[in-house]
Amino acid sequence: MTSRESRLSRRVRLLVAATITYNVVEAVVAITAGSSASSTALIGFGLDSVIEVASAAAVAWQFSGSEPEARERTALKIIAVSFFALAVYVAVEAIWSLAGGTPAGHSTAGIVLAAVSLLVMPVLSYAQRRAGRQLGSASAVADSKQTLLCTYLSGVLLVGLLLNSLFGWYWADPLVALVIAAVAVREGREAWRGDECC
Repeated sequence: MTSRESRLSRRVRLLVAATITYNVVEAVVAITAGSSASSTALIGFGLDSVIEVASAAAVAWQFSGSEPEARERTALKIIAVSFFALAVYVAVEAIWSLAGGTPAGHSTAGIVLAAVSLLVMPVLSYAQRRAGRQLGSASAVADSKQTLLCTYLSGVLLVGLLLNSLFGWYWADPLVALVIAAVAVREGREAWRGDECC
């Protein structure tokens, strides 16, 4: 490994650590607030954060060895499976909610969290993607897409929570959750095929 590759690998590991830290906090807040407000979208967002931690951990595992290229395919499969698991859970919960489950209530914590994530995640995603492309690592780029997905989900979640809070449109919450599930399936397919680089 050249000194440039070593420097980029170190940068990827630091970005992965930052992503894991932020997503652990995000998951705890989102799942707690979502459970309190019976919000499928907010719980799904929190679970996406858990999956982002798993995705980032797979990349961290890949770059912890002396030959990260040898571990890349396995890391991509872990990332893909995590996307699929999220999609199944969120879709089932959203359909149950639309079919007459408990309507979501107002969540100030969820609205603030979605707004903060909308600011933080694009910065992390850009830095990860740039380092991953410079290194030629499909798994690091895939993990940056997981982080970018969180940006989109933050925006969609924020709109859904605001529609529910301001206008009482309870159905906006499970519809947002279904959008989260659909995007997760698309990203999972790309990670599975290894279409992430560079």
